Amino acid sequence: MQSITIGLVQMCCEKGALEKNLAFIHTSLQVGSSRGVDILCFPEMSITGYINPRQSPEAVLRLDGPELTRFVLMTENLPITAIAGLVEANPRGKPFITQVAAREGKILGVYRKQTIAEDEVDWFAPGSTGEVFRHSEVVFGISICADINTPEVFSGYASLGAQIVFEAAAPGLYGPQETRDWQAGYQWWRDECYHKLGRYARDNAIYIAVATQAGRTSDEDFPGGGYIFGPDGKCLVGTPDWSEEVIYAEIPLAMNPLSSQKQ
Repeated sequence: MQSITIGLVQMCCEKGALEKNLAFIHTSLQVGSSRGVDILCFPEMSITGYINPRQSPEAVLRLDGPELTRFVLMTENLPITAIAGLVEANPRGKPFITQVAAREGKILGVYRKQTIAEDEVDWFAPGSTGEVFRHSEVVFGISICADINTPEVFSGYASLGAQIVFEAAAPGLYGPQETRDWQAGYQWWRDECYHKLGRYARDNAIYIAVATQAGRTSDEDFPGGGYIFGPDGKCLVGTPDWSEEVIYAEIPLAMNPLSSQKQ
């Protein structure tokens, strides 16, 4: 049975602060590589921050643009696969919410969020069906935030042979910032992950790993939450609160028994 070391980054991603966010990502990749991490996952919109694309059009990025090129090149000399998020320009309409997987200085693949939440529909377009990615012999999928409400995203990956799905998230907390109940917000997202992702992991015999935006931005707060759920549905490790930190874990991976394909 093979094993893989993963890292889940719980970070504060300021809106539109491309340089700051990219610098944080670069440092995290350097540290992760020194710890022998195979795959390091950053939250939803970790490069751009959770922007309103109409108010911050300069932070809507192209996959062939300089910011993404800079991110991808961060992996050029590191033995690591990096997964980071952005608001991606869509020449045919509203932008996508996208996660890019990069390795050895190249884009390994792209996933565009399929499940657009009710409060996102005016800003973003849904993506298409997800495809699996590979890190060496490991097969993985990517989901984004509100995909947590779409079980078919996870069962679809399992049917394609995924052994692990990385859920990158940035669920904004409701209510005024000045009276923020951080513990309640953190507990809400934790319960969502335990109840839904734990069930999907068990039902599909896969691992599900979560990386969530955390902390206060210019006009919105995020609850944090880094978790790894095993194929039995139990949480193997989790962050204790919303502070910026990284979970590192080595997990054993067998071939997904629900796979319809040989790996």
